[in-house]
Amino acid sequence: MKTRTIKISLVLIAAVSALCMSGCTSDQSEKPQPKPVEMLTGRAAFQKSFISARGWAADAQPFRLASQPTSDSDGHDGKADVWLGSFGSASQHAMKAFSWCGTNVADAPERGVVPGSQDSYNPDNTSTHAFNLSFLKIDSDKAFEEAQKHGGEKILQQNPKTPVSYVLDWSSATNDLIWHVIYGSNRETPKLAISINATSGGFMRVEK
Repeated sequence: MKTRTIKISLVLIAAVSALCMSGCTSDQSEKPQPKPVEMLTGRAAFQKSFISARGWAADAQPFRLASQPTSDSDGHDGKADVWLGSFGSASQHAMKAFSWCGTNVADAPERGVVPGSQDSYNPDNTSTHAFNLSFLKIDSDKAFEEAQKHGGEKILQQNPKTPVSYVLDWSSATNDLIWHVIYGSNRETPKLAISINATSGGFMRVEK
């Protein structure tokens, strides 16, 4: 009887151990996996932030869109994992930026669409001239392709790790919506900056 009791005890211990191991394995497999990095073109990201901007102010109009390079994105294909859309409301005399982020890296803002702080806005200011989204017919990926033909390809051949960023705004001087395709980590002193017409897709000029 004693031997039989010992055998039964061993079987019970083994069964409990198996259940514990199964539970541990189940817990590990059920842990939420980190979301993969999401990259969007400028127009796709702008549309996401525009929805939130219209929730903030019914008359909100965009005046700038800019990508933000991160350790996950170099912008070489016209896509980025962080975009910042800036909007103005004439009725509220206020402007607000809305970021869209598709990454979890430390140098990026919170994931998703997040509003920034509100500031005063003058619709007559040329640096914050609002534009209609119907002018945005050429996306950032096509702007990149065109910029490559006018010096960008040479820059990336020399240093394939050179980041490329994008700024979209209205030019009061030419009455055009322009993609500024910027090669280099410093926008103030880039290796190269190209203006591409965001409506026609045509090359405009080398800025630097």
